[in-house]
Amino acid sequence: MVLTGEEMQYIVDNLFVGNKLSTAGMVTADGVRLDPRKIRSPIVCLCSKGDNITPPQQALGWILDLYQSEEDILAAGQTIVYSVHEKIGHLGIFVSGSVAKKEHQEFAENIDLIDCLPPGLYEAVIEAKTPEAANVELAAGDHISRFESRTLEDIRALGGNTIDEERCFAAVARLSEVTNGLYRTTAQPIIRAFATEQGSEWLRRMHPLRVGYELFSDRNPALQPLAAAAATVEENRQPVAADNIFLQWEKVFSDWVKQGLEAYGEWRDMLVEHTFFGVYDQSWLQALLGLRASDDPPRSHPGENPEHTAFVNRRIEELRTKMDKGGPREAAIRALVYVRMPEKAADERAFEMLRRIRAEHGAERTLAEFKQDLREQYFMLRLDEVGAVALIPELLKGHEDEWPKLLEYIRKVATAGGPLSEEGQRRLAELERLVASPPAVKQPRRKPARSPKKEGLTT
Repeated sequence: MVLTGEEMQYIVDNLFVGNKLSTAGMVTADGVRLDPRKIRSPIVCLCSKGDNITPPQQALGWILDLYQSEEDILAAGQTIVYSVHEKIGHLGIFVSGSVAKKEHQEFAENIDLIDCLPPGLYEAVIEAKTPEAANVELAAGDHISRFESRTLEDIRALGGNTIDEERCFAAVARLSEVTNGLYRTTAQPIIRAFATEQGSEWLRRMHPLRVGYELFSDRNPALQPLAAAAATVEENRQPVAADNIFLQWEKVFSDWVKQGLEAYGEWRDMLVEHTFFGVYDQSWLQALLGLRASDDPPRSHPGENPEHTAFVNRRIEELRTKMDKGGPREAAIRALVYVRMPEKAADERAFEMLRRIRAEHGAERTLAEFKQDLREQYFMLRLDEVGAVALIPELLKGHEDEWPKLLEYIRKVATAGGPLSEEGQRRLAELERLVASPPAVKQPRRKPARSPKKEGLTT
């Protein structure tokens, strides 16, 4: 695909310089706003502390641009999972064999579990299997994956730009718009008047990145003998002794080059950073570019979508009316979520145990339907935890004899990843008493729909 100049300029202005995608500031030619909050599939983000091109604070910064609280993520119905490697480099995240055997494999093996996670922010914690681990046979591969709930404060703790630093970047974006406008008004008409297709083709072929491939290729007549020489060398290659002086000097020289390039890279990055902030941190320059008219942050969070807010309100009312509807399956899912909520983590061993139980008893519903049921029961507990738990006996009417078996399944799944916390054990004991002597249950009073931030759905 070949991009036009206007398309390239749009990408530069809105992505590379303006960074408008992470604040839902990009609008297509047909008027559609590109809002990442509308993504319904789980978002998985891999990053590394050893990446000096896109470090974790930059790779995950879009989350802070989009959301002001964990409640906003929940209201958007979005599931975000991230993993932070300790030392791998930028390209290593994608091509390293060690990462492929660990992170890539674990994410691939647990894709169904990730798809079933309730909306929220999670960090993937991947640990090597040990004989001491509980139910280690339930985990596939050589590692055990656990998806732990995180907050926006965990993302901020990774580092990031201050408001003053963001103002510097905003100054660059504003200056880019000014210079682009001056270029389109003055220089562009002149360049277009003299530009020809032949001249443009010559400029493309003379680009440094293209010239290198042209010079060192079979199309260069001066390098024709090189192919035959390379074939001859390959046929007659002989390994040299380990104490060969030239081999030793090769290793020493290679180490020198590596250390020199690393030192130069660090010096260059430091110089560029100091020059950048030395220029664009000037208050008079920012004022000249219109950034000192107020003390508001230069990058504002995207506003609430009225249509989505209305949808959330309707969804809250719908969940309230369905809270006492269902049967043993809904009761078991609600009870399992209730027990696991204090743990704030999902373990692959628990999901595998659940998968085996479903397979053993011939699950009536598909995984997609189970995911929907799980999310509904989770939201009901977030809306009204006390009322939702008290209504579990209502869901079991006529099936009370099934409760001991369901409770045993719940206990197996809840403890598959290890012993429950004290609060989890208390909740499990509460469920054991619940059906034996159910409390008096009052039907939840219908409430008018409110803003999603004011309801338990987002707290």
